[in-house]
Amino acid sequence: MPDTRQPLDVRLALSPQVHKLSVRLPGLKHIARAEGRALFDLIQGFVQSQVLMALVGTGALRALAEGPADSPRLARVADLPADRAEVLFRAAAGLKLIRRRAGCWQLTARGAAFLTVPGLEAMVRHHTALYRDLADPVAFFRGETETELAKFWPYVFGAGAAADPDLAERYSQLMTDSMGPVAEDTLQLVDFRGITELMDVGGGSGAFLAAVGAAYPQLKLALFDLPAVVPAAEARFRDAGMADRVRLLPGSFRDDPLPRGADAISLVRVLFDHSDDTVASLLRAVHVALPPGGRLIVSEAMGGGKAPDRHTDVYMAVYTLAMQTGRTRSAEEIAGILASLGYVDVKIHKGFRAFVTSVVEARRI
Repeated sequence: MPDTRQPLDVRLALSPQVHKLSVRLPGLKHIARAEGRALFDLIQGFVQSQVLMALVGTGALRALAEGPADSPRLARVADLPADRAEVLFRAAAGLKLIRRRAGCWQLTARGAAFLTVPGLEAMVRHHTALYRDLADPVAFFRGETETELAKFWPYVFGAGAAADPDLAERYSQLMTDSMGPVAEDTLQLVDFRGITELMDVGGGSGAFLAAVGAAYPQLKLALFDLPAVVPAAEARFRDAGMADRVRLLPGSFRDDPLPRGADAISLVRVLFDHSDDTVASLLRAVHVALPPGGRLIVSEAMGGGKAPDRHTDVYMAVYTLAMQTGRTRSAEEIAGILASLGYVDVKIHKGFRAFVTSVVEARRI
């Protein structure tokens, strides 16, 4: 039978007497205070996200990229009453995004980084849909919510669901805006030398493939994705001077066999969008499309497995759950699936930033 006794640290934490004692003893006081702050951070987390949304939505944070501003001026830019603007600006300072110096608000290094990293502002704006999906979190986790995110990412239900060009443009743009850090980290984790042609399956408008192509000028490229997003990829590669290096292959991996000819295939932020059955089917299709010795490269944010990660097992796992078809998997789980399908030389490359991406590589025999 399993041991149902509580661990010692849990038994102590459940004791009100221990809590009262810990705030008085010098050796435990700093631990108790740190834990108290951590607990309150959990409680106020939703307010922090809404403060960030307000800073982006009002343009206040972006305005400070032009230079410092006093409260009245910044309130006018944000179109907020002066007293309410002051609360927002002080909250932003508490989050260390801005600070007040010599009577003016100015960006901190963290606030400047937020504005500089591609895709962060776009993600925050996009979160309004996720917030609405989580308005009743109990109903959400019971599976009783008809989520907006499932409608925003229609391609996960098949090619027919993503036939609307306007909708295709919306999700392609968000993917493009946030692809920069993913491509950057993947290029640091993976050595693409020795590959003749890389085919990016589900590559959208080609942001990842263009980044790899720029880093490896001799590499031939191929992009396979839904017909609705291929025109954007064609324009990207033409503008980058890569059109003669790229095969654009419209199709759906759910409905069509994968094209052959590439000796490496990448799946970048693809698996976590889809169910276990779809993932297994796709990985089998990749195995068929690769030549002997061909490489598979999987790059996406991955869960922590036996040691849940505070970013991927919170944010990414809930986000993919709201999409209604996806699931955030650990690198070890993905590696296990690949091994079960006959892939060899399976390697895990833990990302520098788990919330951006990690990589699992494998080869076909």
